[in-house]
Amino acid sequence: MRPPTGQLWWCRSQVSPQVVLVGVPGAGKTSVGMRLAELLQVGFRDTDRDIEATEGKSVSDIFVDSGEPHFRSLEKAAVAAGLAEHDGVLALGGGAVLDPDTRRLLLDHPTVWLQVSASAGARRVGLDVPRPVLLGNVRGRLASLLAERSPLYTEVARITVDTDGLTPDAVADVVLAQLAGS
Repeated sequence: MRPPTGQLWWCRSQVSPQVVLVGVPGAGKTSVGMRLAELLQVGFRDTDRDIEATEGKSVSDIFVDSGEPHFRSLEKAAVAAGLAEHDGVLALGGGAVLDPDTRRLLLDHPTVWLQVSASAGARRVGLDVPRPVLLGNVRGRLASLLAERSPLYTEVARITVDTDGLTPDAVADVVLAQLAGS
């Protein structure tokens, strides 16, 4: 599927991401986001990478060195900046929706929840991953995150796409088709 280029019809503001992706780790936010950016001929931005660039260390190291509350503060600022400055595809960290201010901001953007089951997400991220929220039993942690965050993803998402069993290319096609119809 080849959409028109430039500022798309589903964006409300002058500078706004054309697509914002949310979901738990393993949902495909990065791989699908890069594919969407390629199809739309726009830039791709990941708020976790923004945080790492600002702090000069990995998300895992930020969690260990400074704790989750500090990371969540950085994440809130990174998401607000991405939503205000980026006009391409923006992927958010899985926990960004925990902040009520962030959820309010997302309501004004074309937000897509990439939904994944705990078993499919665990297969994608593997069992030995440097993701701080998945330490220990990866599948069990993903199931817990899904139970905790699904209502929040539902709250902010204009569209939900089940990614289980789909390639990033197929998910990108579904996202574009659904955005075009919204």
